[in-house]
Amino acid sequence: MILVTGGAGFIGANFIKEWLRHTSESLINLDKLTYAGNLANLADCAEDPLYQFVQGDICNRELVREILEESQPRALINFAAESHVDRSIHAPENFIQTNIVGTYSLLEEALIYWRELPPEKKEQFRFLHISTDEVYGALSAEDPPFTESSPYLPTNPYSASKASGDHLVQAYGKTYQLPVLITKSSNNFGPLQFPEKFIPHAILQALDGKPIHLYGDGLQVRNWIYVLEHCQALRLVLEKGKKGDSYNISSQTELTNLELAQHICALLDELLPNSVFCPHASLIVHVADRPGHDRRYALNASKALRELGWSSQGNFVEDLRTTVKWYLAHPEWIENILSGDYHNWVQKHYRGA
Repeated sequence: MILVTGGAGFIGANFIKEWLRHTSESLINLDKLTYAGNLANLADCAEDPLYQFVQGDICNRELVREILEESQPRALINFAAESHVDRSIHAPENFIQTNIVGTYSLLEEALIYWRELPPEKKEQFRFLHISTDEVYGALSAEDPPFTESSPYLPTNPYSASKASGDHLVQAYGKTYQLPVLITKSSNNFGPLQFPEKFIPHAILQALDGKPIHLYGDGLQVRNWIYVLEHCQALRLVLEKGKKGDSYNISSQTELTNLELAQHICALLDELLPNSVFCPHASLIVHVADRPGHDRRYALNASKALRELGWSSQGNFVEDLRTTVKWYLAHPEWIENILSGDYHNWVQKHYRGA
């Protein structure tokens, strides 16, 4: 039995699906179901006897304690997070609460639970915390990718809150010997991603003939990994990772935001040749840059290869094609997830753009 927090979100839901496909071990999903948490992401898991959903907040320590005591999991995997930089700039409070206070709450309850386990189960238990490349800050074009020993230098409320959570996890591992693990991944893409993020946002804007917004010159560079590859790496980290260590999870694919938008538009031209919006690249619009926008992120994942035997085997072009086709094939998912909250946020954020 494992306990997953934030499993109704993008990466968490894909992880749960991968877990149930490849293991026979049961799983509990604790999720608050905020705007980006969607049980429709896991509709095909609902009847699986190995899967159980509990709605709740990771800050609710009594609930977390009850789940730990009743289910006796061998691992807690924390995906629960507020994760959108733009939202963190405009409303940082939720990020502080979930990413810092929520992580602290989980650590406290996990520590209490772990201390009471019998020796064999105590040795087996792991607290796996899912983080982001953004905690390292920005790179210049000439800089080598970040390694696990790179210093933290977060530059926005989102990355600062994630960095704070990471430091708490590291501190509980060092001070209390709680068996913790941390992973930091590059930008994920794939099915089920909430449309505030760049790739699904660009796809949906293009389908409606609306502007595809690029901040500034659009030459910010990001490292991209297909979400299912990330999930496969996480299973290896859980099973083989060294207690107290962190692991970077990334591919070798680095693209500017402009290049990525052009890739998406080219795929839409190919897949929807009769669209009145062809060529879709004509929808790309440059808007004012956001405050503190990091120029480049990139991760060195050689430690994962060396210690876990994992490296990215994905084909970015084909994985992006799969992703675009998924959104084209699931209009009902799109309709259901685009709540008034999301529409209101987009309208406010891009007003006047």
